[in-house]
Amino acid sequence: MATTTNKNFGLKSEKTPYIGISAPADLSTIPTNRIVTLDEFILRSEKDFVYATGELTGLLRDIGVAAKIINREVNKAGLVNILGVADSGENQSGDTQQKLDVYANERLIECLQNSGEVCAIASEENDDIIHVPPVGSKQSHYIVMFDPLDGSSNIDVNMSVGTIFAIYRRQSDPVGPATKEDFLQSGTQQVAAGYVLYGTSTMLVYTTGRGVNGFTLDPSIGEFCLSHRNMRVPENSQTYSVNQGYYSKFDLEMRRYIDHCSDQNYGLRYIGSMVSDVHRILIQGGIFLYPSTRKYPKGKLRLLYECNPLAMLMEQAGGKALNTHLKRILDLAPHDLHQRCTIAIGSPAMVDELKNFIERYSALPL
Repeated sequence: MATTTNKNFGLKSEKTPYIGISAPADLSTIPTNRIVTLDEFILRSEKDFVYATGELTGLLRDIGVAAKIINREVNKAGLVNILGVADSGENQSGDTQQKLDVYANERLIECLQNSGEVCAIASEENDDIIHVPPVGSKQSHYIVMFDPLDGSSNIDVNMSVGTIFAIYRRQSDPVGPATKEDFLQSGTQQVAAGYVLYGTSTMLVYTTGRGVNGFTLDPSIGEFCLSHRNMRVPENSQTYSVNQGYYSKFDLEMRRYIDHCSDQNYGLRYIGSMVSDVHRILIQGGIFLYPSTRKYPKGKLRLLYECNPLAMLMEQAGGKALNTHLKRILDLAPHDLHQRCTIAIGSPAMVDELKNFIERYSALPL
């Protein structure tokens, strides 16, 4: 009996030895006041598909474990001499590496290597892909990309930071090593994406393509517990997030849109950690902008490690994500591991509003 192929969730024929999560957990029968842990939620999701074998389940749980370890260090960073700039200076992208960047990167790699669910890893902090040796005779069918600690410079001033991750199914032969082409897939091919926010409380938010759910870490039991079911971004808002200090370096259409926001008395909210800013928009609505500047004519944020996973999340929550040439972020074709891009992400009505300003004032053909 044949089955339908679904690239987003690793669904193939009955002979295929691996299957990912295909549907969200049915929580309609569970009282909203009962605690549902991340592990229970992931396992319930797996059981929704008869052919699931647990590979993606194990991978998501590995990320959850890494997040707990990083959270512990983030919350005591000032006590263990882990603040400040790392000895390595800058990462491949040219950003200053903080000590916690290095720590978070090492812990994520360590946790993802243990179970054998991933064949290779790419990180914003590493020049090239990292091959993961197989565990026994197990074949791994997934790759993971991540920004281990987005906004890490905020740590020194006790502001919130986050981890961003994206999971893809490899395209190369699972018998051999993963290739760079496995990582240069468009965002539409993501199997799962999410982030961990280390703030006043620690939250893990993720999607497997069937909606977005958020889990808050309960330190008393050491578990992520479901706290935000089926998250939806508000259709519209009166809040915008941009580094307005670069106003004079933005293109005309961006300056006109920012002027419009100011004229309409929109609230400016900018933390300097994309995870934190996008999380606030996911809850309260708004738009996050990181356009091109004279220093970064192609944009500053990384397509693979930041823009793609957060774009998938936002779209799954009902929002939109475009670059400043009005291309859908998830449709962009990657050509480099550390490729940069511009982004406008958030409430659909506000992204559409920005789109109108770009179409009206842009000096470049769209």
